[in-house]
Amino acid sequence: MNDYLLSLVLGIIEGLTEFLPVSSTAHLRISEALLHVDLKDGYWKMYTIVIQLGAVLCLPVYFRSRIAKFLSTFPSGERGDRTIINHPVSLTMIAFAVTAGPAFLLSKIIGKNLENLYVMGAALLIGGVLMWVIDQLCENRRRPVALPANSTAPGKSSATTVLEYESAAAESGRTERVEDMTLLQAIWIGAVQILSAVFPGTSRSMSTIAAGQTAGMTRASALEFSFFLSLPTMAAATLYDFYKTVIRHTGEGGATLPPVVMTTEHWITLAIGFVTSFIVAIVVVHWFMGWVRKHGFVRFAVYRIIVGIAVLVWASRA
Repeated sequence: MNDYLLSLVLGIIEGLTEFLPVSSTAHLRISEALLHVDLKDGYWKMYTIVIQLGAVLCLPVYFRSRIAKFLSTFPSGERGDRTIINHPVSLTMIAFAVTAGPAFLLSKIIGKNLENLYVMGAALLIGGVLMWVIDQLCENRRRPVALPANSTAPGKSSATTVLEYESAAAESGRTERVEDMTLLQAIWIGAVQILSAVFPGTSRSMSTIAAGQTAGMTRASALEFSFFLSLPTMAAATLYDFYKTVIRHTGEGGATLPPVVMTTEHWITLAIGFVTSFIVAIVVVHWFMGWVRKHGFVRFAVYRIIVGIAVLVWASRA
């Protein structure tokens, strides 16, 4: 396959999967294996890192107004009820710190698992089952008993439908906004995110969304915090990988890689992947934010289970 077309395909895959709870790492590794990309080549290792950065950079663009509001209201918050400890900016950095320390200490284990199809397949499968169970349990827990069809919701006219009342009541007792998160919720989400670093295929977004739901957050607030947390997490991981691969020229397990020599074709290939992943990712984030408010994560869970089984079968026959 022509390198330009290959870059376009990989950029689309990265943009599609980086923020969906399906594991971009697993999808990229599997795609690269199927497309016969030589990951021992320093250029292609660097390429993978750069297109991941392209996807991550869509977040500060898409959430620019939310990020600006958080920064401008730090540390008291928009309503003056936050502190330097529980402001959304602080909670994001605390969750990141909870993940970063153990992930760095476990970097050797992480490196060994990155090429293991059995680990990826099992993580996709198990993560899909857990996502399905958690999403359904959390939804059932917060759904009130249906009102009779002729009931009138308190404070509403008879024209107000039962479904509208249930929709409003369903969110009660749960954290609906990132601005209302607690320190313990952030710590828990950061701790669970470690799993996605150690076991490729788990999915960083899947682990943080599921952790948020089990900690009492709604789907939408858990997803939004997952996006915010991915900014420092993915930036740090990308820069660290870039340092190892490009500056130190080392691969997984510390193996020495030849220095990356860039040609005009290399730069064009890199630009295609970077721009493609950025554009596709920003479209996916916009779509996903709207989808979550109306639907659950079951479809993604089913997809993970199917792909996980397929990967395990493929690995057993390889």
